[in-house]
Amino acid sequence: MSWAGKILRVNLTAGTITSEPLNKAWARDYIGSRGLGTKYFVSEVDPKVDPLAVENKIIWATGPLTGTMASTGGRYTVITKGPLTGAIACSNSGGYWGAELKMAGWDMVIFEGKSPKPVYLVINDDVAELRDASHLWGQTVWKTEEIIKNQLQDPLVRVSSIGQAGENEVLYAAIVNDLHRAAGRSGVGAVMGSKNLKAIAVRGTKGVGNIRDPKGFMQAVKEKKKILAENAVTGQGLPTYGTQVLMNVINEVGALPTRNHRDVQFEGAKDISAEAMATPRESDGKKHLVTNQACFGCTIACGRVSKIDETHFTVKNKPEYWGANGGLEYEAAWALGAANGVNDLEALQYANLLCNEYGMDPISFGATIGAVMELYEMGVLTKEQIGIDAPFGSAAALAAFAEMTGKGEGFGKEIGLGSARLTKKYGHPDLSMSVKGQEFPAYDGRVIQGIGLAYATSNRGACHLRGYTIASEVLGIPVKTEPTESAGKPELVKAFQDATAAFDSSGLCVFTTFAWGVADLAPQLQAACDASYTTEELEKIGERIWNMEREFNNAAGFTPKDDSLPKRLLTEAAKTGPGKGMVSQLPEMLPKYYAVRGWDKEGRPTKETKARLGL
Repeated sequence: MSWAGKILRVNLTAGTITSEPLNKAWARDYIGSRGLGTKYFVSEVDPKVDPLAVENKIIWATGPLTGTMASTGGRYTVITKGPLTGAIACSNSGGYWGAELKMAGWDMVIFEGKSPKPVYLVINDDVAELRDASHLWGQTVWKTEEIIKNQLQDPLVRVSSIGQAGENEVLYAAIVNDLHRAAGRSGVGAVMGSKNLKAIAVRGTKGVGNIRDPKGFMQAVKEKKKILAENAVTGQGLPTYGTQVLMNVINEVGALPTRNHRDVQFEGAKDISAEAMATPRESDGKKHLVTNQACFGCTIACGRVSKIDETHFTVKNKPEYWGANGGLEYEAAWALGAANGVNDLEALQYANLLCNEYGMDPISFGATIGAVMELYEMGVLTKEQIGIDAPFGSAAALAAFAEMTGKGEGFGKEIGLGSARLTKKYGHPDLSMSVKGQEFPAYDGRVIQGIGLAYATSNRGACHLRGYTIASEVLGIPVKTEPTESAGKPELVKAFQDATAAFDSSGLCVFTTFAWGVADLAPQLQAACDASYTTEELEKIGERIWNMEREFNNAAGFTPKDDSLPKRLLTEAAKTGPGKGMVSQLPEMLPKYYAVRGWDKEGRPTKETKARLGL
């Protein structure tokens, strides 16, 4: 069995650390990572808890395939109640940290209580201790990692930490590992900061053993890696262009939300695309993109490493930003760029670097700036209030807002509330492009009907990675569906949501699903863990996880009114592109989705559904 079989429980209030055996029955029923971590969380935490209160808990969880030779086996998940949404928060990250925790012999770490002073946790295989972090408090993510590695005298230590955004409880603060991989969404970093927990440093030298059938596992992994290599997306598109390959594609489809969703196509998309990143600059003749990069065990390597233009106004006198560093992914490039009408690639990279450095979700940050710029253009916000002229398209405003939000200065404190609270405060709540308080990602739900339904019903607020129907609706994977059609989308969304829950829980990356289905995950889990993990069983487990998350949200006070979209998407038609004249058909799709899910009209799983899923 490829679970480590142990969890670490840290009581920050008492300063105690204990080891517990993993609940094997739960592991069997919820796999690991997202599913198993959430099972522990909902079993221990009151759904009505204040996310920033001492009573909330936060869990770092790996999956049974994390740290193994399975492709993309570097993922881990952070589970808590999110301060941005008040809903279940489950944020996934890559890099190397997750594999390191597993190799140290732990499936998950559960933090409870609140430390009276800043601390960080050091894990070295079986030994774990809390250390004073007073000298780290106030430091960036980058500096924190550097100091910890120097203190521990070990360059191979992996660090998962918060920057000033988490300390200041920015409601979309991220938890960052390996400098630029992040558990990014829903404000998990703010929960970490509320507990005076600065970082977790891990060194694991045990490796991952206990594979049920080593030969069978090696054979299954080999076969599945071949599928990834031969697939056009995972074998060519993502390695070459990264997720940024989508910028021009989604713009042409007419589904690139622009200027706070006022428009669905951005005239500057080509300037901030993957192709632009790979084109030599006029200023210095160098390409923005340096190379691609892979997380632990990944054969796809979609990550970007970029080098900013040293002459750009944002970094002219800041040599600390001149080196090669984490580059723009599609979601960040959209949120910092098209969402605000900014087509300055270097300004986007600078804001992206600050999000990594201070520990902020670039999607929520960028989308909140979109709302700020609209309020500014309406005259609701003034230069005197916000400190700078901020019309749509202002790269200078984008850069300034990133600095002030990361540091918690001036109007940055307001931006750190997220768009839902900010727009409500200034009398225009309809200008927040969010669901359950969490900002939309980079696809317009008017033109791509399925993704709009996926946003509305996502358990953690608006999210593309809970059911990436873009694969089907735009890319034709595994089958092509018409994006502007609403028929069949409730079934499509449910299928994607359930399958994704299973993949997330395994410890593998959801990007494998461009080439794999659940039938490709099954033999890997069967050989590693449990022979009963058939395709049908994994689909059922995914559905069980989805309904468990839903039950938590329902108990927290969410209702069908929260399964909605902003007024703009329901009443203001797309102005251009193939979906011109379209609005979201959510009112028509939502009741059908509830029925397909086996929920009543109030969005609650029926007794029959719960009995079938063993909830």
